[in-house]
Amino acid sequence: MEFQNILFTKQGHIGILTLNRPPANSVNLATLLDIEKALDEAEQDKEVRVLIVTGAGEKGFSAGFDVSDAANGDKTGPKGQEVWTRIDRFPKPVIAAINGYAFGGGCELAMASTFRVMQENVKIGLTELNLGIIPGWGGTQRMPRILGKSKALDLILFSKRLSAQEALEIGLVDKVSKVGELMKEVMEMAEALAARPPLAVKAVLNAVNTGIEKGLDEGIKEELKGTFLVARSKDAIEGFTAFMEKRKPNFTGE
Repeated sequence: MEFQNILFTKQGHIGILTLNRPPANSVNLATLLDIEKALDEAEQDKEVRVLIVTGAGEKGFSAGFDVSDAANGDKTGPKGQEVWTRIDRFPKPVIAAINGYAFGGGCELAMASTFRVMQENVKIGLTELNLGIIPGWGGTQRMPRILGKSKALDLILFSKRLSAQEALEIGLVDKVSKVGELMKEVMEMAEALAARPPLAVKAVLNAVNTGIEKGLDEGIKEELKGTFLVARSKDAIEGFTAFMEKRKPNFTGE
């Protein structure tokens, strides 16, 4: 599949989606449509078990909305919400490898991902209010869920730009990597996730997301569905067999 604004490659069970509009890797409508196509491919490909999202070049992960694409603003806003929400609900783990600054929609993309790993010398934040606008791709919803209401409002209303260490300390990112080691460490994390049982991983993601979005009762229902689903799987047999035989399991996603 050909893309104009992103790169999509695969290494074993890992898909790598790279925003390819350096130096800022800003996102316009065409980029969102490319990302949507790549998500289709990654979701349908049974060999892909983990997705990494990063930015091309060394300066920016993503500066968010491309202001030069203002003519498509009415379409880009809803599409941005739609695509970032799809990433949030993606049935496979998504790791944001934050290799450069992540502001506005770039920060929102990172927050929509399952995990966030950030290079030590870059910054992150929801900076939209500096332009007289607000975060419009899910930032007002995801940041409070990650950080709590008051801390999120402090960061959003004052358009604070956090260092990697500051972001780590408050839980906005999960890990900080040294310069030159980000992709190595993210790939190691992705490979470890890819070795987990795919059906069980999908069931956990679905149950957790359902509970967060729809409440405890609905989350419990999805957990029960997932329990019955994986109990009948070949991976469950393999997991118990490997445990009894004291060896590492080989999960196939069946």
